[in-house]
Amino acid sequence: MIAAVAAQEVCPMSSPITRLGLMFAACLALALPARAQSPAFDVWPGAAPGSEHATQVEVASPFPTGAFQVVRNVTRPTLQVFQPAPGTATGAAVIVAPGGGFRFLTMQAEGVDVARALTAHGITVFVLKYRTIETPVDDRQLWREFFVFMAQASARGGELNLDDAAAPGVEDGLQALALVRSRAADWGVDPAKVGMIGFSAGARVTAGALLAPDAAARPAFAALIYGAAFNDAPVPTDLPPVFLAVAGDDKLAAPTVLRFYQAASRGTRQPELHVYAKGGHGFGMNHQGTSSDFWIDDLLNWLTVQDLARP
Repeated sequence: MIAAVAAQEVCPMSSPITRLGLMFAACLALALPARAQSPAFDVWPGAAPGSEHATQVEVASPFPTGAFQVVRNVTRPTLQVFQPAPGTATGAAVIVAPGGGFRFLTMQAEGVDVARALTAHGITVFVLKYRTIETPVDDRQLWREFFVFMAQASARGGELNLDDAAAPGVEDGLQALALVRSRAADWGVDPAKVGMIGFSAGARVTAGALLAPDAAARPAFAALIYGAAFNDAPVPTDLPPVFLAVAGDDKLAAPTVLRFYQAASRGTRQPELHVYAKGGHGFGMNHQGTSSDFWIDDLLNWLTVQDLARP
């Protein structure tokens, strides 16, 4: 496994933390470089609330495999817009929130690649770079701490109290929804058809928007990919359409996704759930030769049925 070579420098191969980290790395190692369709623009009109005096500096760091980079120490939330070809737009838009344990953002396999797949079916996409917690300047220390975090989260079935870490990202997600709706005409978007898709920690951000007390602030539809509300927050009975996808062998996210599905199923609208036998955590748009490779097709079918995507 390519990931093994780089990760040996982070922690000993005999360590269960390393083995978990290698699983995570293998799921992400196929991400390819790409360029956003347009420059990023700020989510907030000024400094994000609570980050006015932040001192950490945003940087891009290589994942231990060396195959791609992540963005971390984010204090200035931004959006990048990806638009479908002229004449193909459905009027629907999606804000995509990448994952990374609130420590970094996997902007490629859980952001740009997703945007490209959705714009091909007429959906306008906004990739959200939301705020993350402060991480060490040294990359080696970053990954040591991250693998420890992943091991703890997996051992507890995702039941970690991440509310404080998630709160800024949830604020950024709700602000992004409001911003896109207010400027919908600029992109030819129907403000009543603005949804969210989140991956791992980004799914927690999306779940936070879904659970917003103000129903009008919630996304019009949402997809939670290998992640959900970690701490069983009360689920409203009037949720918008929700799509859930997770791998059955994902010990980190599967328990929380299934609990979220059960809670949401008690509402007035039945969510859609896809559990793939294998795929691990963090499969994103990578291809591993498992059925989870086709989650994007299942999502597009679901969106098409709701007249949000073109076949």
